[in-house]
Amino acid sequence: MKKGLEKFYNLVEAFESLPTIGKKSALRLAYHVTMIDNYCGIKIAHSIESALKSIKRCVKCGSMSEHEICEICLDERRDSTKVCIVQSAKDIFLIEDSKQFDGLYFVIEELEIDNIERLIKFVSDNRTKEALFAITPSLSNDAFMLYIEDKLKEFEITFSKIAQGVPTGVSLENVDMLSLAKAIQSRVDI
Repeated sequence: MKKGLEKFYNLVEAFESLPTIGKKSALRLAYHVTMIDNYCGIKIAHSIESALKSIKRCVKCGSMSEHEICEICLDERRDSTKVCIVQSAKDIFLIEDSKQFDGLYFVIEELEIDNIERLIKFVSDNRTKEALFAITPSLSNDAFMLYIEDKLKEFEITFSKIAQGVPTGVSLENVDMLSLAKAIQSRVDI
């Protein structure tokens, strides 16, 4: 059946390469955009192309932005003495939706020297007084937090992490909004 439908099956494989999309979902999506709603397929393709051309990392915090500096870093109403450290820029969207944090963010996906140096500069430039870790609870992430704490020990910072309520091993994108809001409200010192 694949013979003569190589482009269709290439599309199925492309969808299947996305996180959480299995073979059946990929097949359904490919069929929909090719046979049911061509306009939807063109709109998705155009949106992907446009996003790939214009979205980059904020030079200050590492979040997603269409400009050199993201909207959150530019927002003077934010409390610049607070920083929420996340491991993925997409987590910022979830925390912002909870409306429980009014400070700045810093994305640190990997513990590399460049990232740590950027974090130290960010903390220094913003005169940070509180650092909230909003990362998925796990033993390795506890070590991650301790390492960052150690690197920032020269600053007078109160460290906290989101309270348990976010199940261990569950990514923030899979936590319901109420649990996330309560976890941020009930953060604990570490």
